Amino acid sequence: MWKALRRSAAALPAAGAVLGVAMAAGSSVRPDMDRTAEAVSRITGGDLGAGGLAAIKGRLTSSQLAVAMRHDPNLLQPALYGLTPGWESLTLAGKPGLESGKSGLEAQRLNAAMAPASGALRPALPFVFKGSAEDRRRALRCLTQAVYYEAALEPDNGQAGVAQVVLNRVRDPNYANTVCGVVFEGAERVTGCQFSFTCDGSLGQAPVGWAWERARKVAERALNGAVAQEVGTATHYHADYVHPWWAPTVAKVTQIGAHIFYRWKGVYGETAAFRKTYNGREPAIDEARFSRPRMTIAAGSATGGADPDAPLKDAPLKTVEIDGQQRVVGVVSLGGRRLPTRDEVAAINARLNALERPASSIKPAAPAPAGVTTMDVEEVGRPAN
Repeated sequence: MWKALRRSAAALPAAGAVLGVAMAAGSSVRPDMDRTAEAVSRITGGDLGAGGLAAIKGRLTSSQLAVAMRHDPNLLQPALYGLTPGWESLTLAGKPGLESGKSGLEAQRLNAAMAPASGALRPALPFVFKGSAEDRRRALRCLTQAVYYEAALEPDNGQAGVAQVVLNRVRDPNYANTVCGVVFEGAERVTGCQFSFTCDGSLGQAPVGWAWERARKVAERALNGAVAQEVGTATHYHADYVHPWWAPTVAKVTQIGAHIFYRWKGVYGETAAFRKTYNGREPAIDEARFSRPRMTIAAGSATGGADPDAPLKDAPLKTVEIDGQQRVVGVVSLGGRRLPTRDEVAAINARLNALERPASSIKPAAPAPAGVTTMDVEEVGRPAN
């Protein structure tokens, strides 16, 4: 027992030193990082996955969450929080526009980083055609054009996906209720076409025979009721080398080939939402009109704006180099405005030159009339030199 007491007494100085260090550490100010880590551990329960992140987000106000997302280096697109499902059908009238977003390698990186929405795929019902033989001929041609000009070199299921999007829109209350009406919707306006080939002059190029026949077979199968279940109720798509601004507003379904397909979020993308009755009376399309680019080339007419359907004469053209290729381009007007003529430009420049003419070239004032005393005017603040 005596030996044990002596050993314990010898250990007392070491124990006191350890206790002193612990007390000193406890009395010092703890770093903010330690307190933050402790709070995160307490809120998440040690879960650093999606559940823990949701627990932290649930404790933030909308403004705090917006600030946090703005400083998150992993998020390059604005987050859409607190919005009622289906808001985009009210804001965009169901039709995302043609405003550009990211493109090229940056767009491919953003698209690859955005995974398909969990459970986004919804089954689409077979399309039931109604109408006369002429209506069917028109519908088949319009749908073939959409498949060909939008996805001529895509795999078979990619072409079927494009046809499915068109037929889904036919039954979507936000769009026209005919096949040709959907394909050429907005093409009569300068910037409103839903499918770019109806506005950019692609219809003026004769299709390649074998590729056209391949697209026609895909369109015919779709009109006969074949369903592209890989895309389901998708109503939008774009190529993977662009990242339009509206992409985060819809639910990503899948990617086939170079095309990424989306459906409406919420109930508007459910199978039951595609309830509109197919009209069956297909409109006649003036392909000669839509074979010319719908963007106006300003011709500089002195009498008024340029007519998009009039032949282009004396348009201001220039040769530029784009991606190593020489191209002749004109001045594009999307707002209905015309360019001033050369005479008008000369008159404008003459007025500007008169305003900017140096004081030395200004004619001296006429001498004062008899009986009038002239006085020198002091210019305050003018540099001496």
